[in-house]
Amino acid sequence: MKHFDYIFTGTGLSALMTVYKMVLSGKFREKNILLIDEDTKKTNDRTWCFWGKEEVIWEKSISKKWDSALFANGDFHRDLDLKPYQYNMVKGLDFYNQVFDLISEQENITFINEKVTEIEESENIILIQTAAESFSCSKLFNSIYNKQKVENQSKYPVLQQHFIGWFIKSEQTVFNLEQATFMDFSVEQKGNTRFMYVLPTSRTEALLEYTLFSHNHLKTEEYETEIRKYIQNLGITNYEIIEKEQGSIPMTCYPFWKLNTKNVISIGTSGGWTKASTGYTFKNSDKKSTELVAFLQRETDFTKFHKKTKFWFYDLLLLDILDRKNELGSTIFTSMFKKGNPTLIFKFLDEETSLKEDIQVILKCPKMLFIKAVFHAVFKIMK
Repeated sequence: MKHFDYIFTGTGLSALMTVYKMVLSGKFREKNILLIDEDTKKTNDRTWCFWGKEEVIWEKSISKKWDSALFANGDFHRDLDLKPYQYNMVKGLDFYNQVFDLISEQENITFINEKVTEIEESENIILIQTAAESFSCSKLFNSIYNKQKVENQSKYPVLQQHFIGWFIKSEQTVFNLEQATFMDFSVEQKGNTRFMYVLPTSRTEALLEYTLFSHNHLKTEEYETEIRKYIQNLGITNYEIIEKEQGSIPMTCYPFWKLNTKNVISIGTSGGWTKASTGYTFKNSDKKSTELVAFLQRETDFTKFHKKTKFWFYDLLLLDILDRKNELGSTIFTSMFKKGNPTLIFKFLDEETSLKEDIQVILKCPKMLFIKAVFHAVFKIMK
C-alpha cells in the first residue's frame, strides 16, 4: 500500500484549484500528493461564471467577458452596467487543461482515474480504497458529497440549483454579444423560482440555460421544452445544438465544517464552498482554496479551518423563504435589482460589503418577508 502526504478524493473545481495553488506557492514540493477521480476531466462538462474587477490566475481559462448584464421579468428589464466588474465565463475543459498542464509537470503529484469505494479514518492515518487498490495518507481532502447526511435533516433548508443548458448556433443574428442575460424571470414560474440564463459568445451563438432554485428536479423534456420556447421567443427559427450540459448544485447553509476532523477536511460542495443563496461556485471556491493553501502552511488541525460570517446568516434567511414559499424568488430578486446598485449587489454577493452596505442591499428586498424569516430561521436552529 503506497502512502501519500495528501490525498484528494474527487477532483472537482475546489480540489483542482487547491492543488494548482499548492504548486504555485512552491511550499509543497516535498509532499507526495495523490488525486483520485473516476472522471478523466477531458470533456467540456460544465460552465462556470464569476464577476471580478482584476485579472486572476485563471485568465487562460476565461473564454468570454461582459461589461453589461440583463436582468428581466415579465414586467420590466434592466441593463446592468457592471463596471468596475466584468462577468467572466469559464468552460470546464479550458479550466481542466490549465490545471493539468501544470500539475502533470510535477513529479510529486499523481492522478489516478478510479472510483473511491471506501474511506476509513483512524487516529493518525486515513485509508482509501478504490475498486482496484488501496492507499493511505496523513491528510485527506474529500470532495465526495454526502447527499444523504445533508438531506436527511430538517434544521437547515436544502434546495437545488438545477438546470439544463444548450449551446446553440442560430441562423439568425439575434444575440447581443456585449451583454450576458444574468436572470430572465419572464419564463412561466409554475410555483417555483425559474429563470433563463444566456451567455452569448457571438451574434449567432450562445449558451442558454433553463434554471430553477427549488427542491425537485424536472424531467429532461420539461427543461428542454422551456428552452425551445425561449429560443422561439427570441425570433430564432433555425438553429443547431452544439453541446448540452446539465447539473444540480445543493443550496444550503448546512454546517459542513462540523464534519471536518483533525486530518480530514471536506471541500467544494461537500464542504459548503458553494455560495448557498445563489449556487455560484467559482468565486467562492477560488477564495476558499486560497485560504486553505495558506492554512496548510501554518496549521495541521482541519477542525480549525472555518469562520462563520454574517453572510452565512443572510443566505440562511433567503433559503428559509424559498424553502417555504418557493414561488417568491422572482419577487425577491426583482426587488433587489429593480432599483439597487448592481455594483453594490455584486460586491454583496461576493461577501465583501460592510454592514452599512449590507443594509443598503437588504432594504431593497421585501422587508416583511425577511423579518419573518429571521424569527423562523432562528427558531429552527435553536430547536
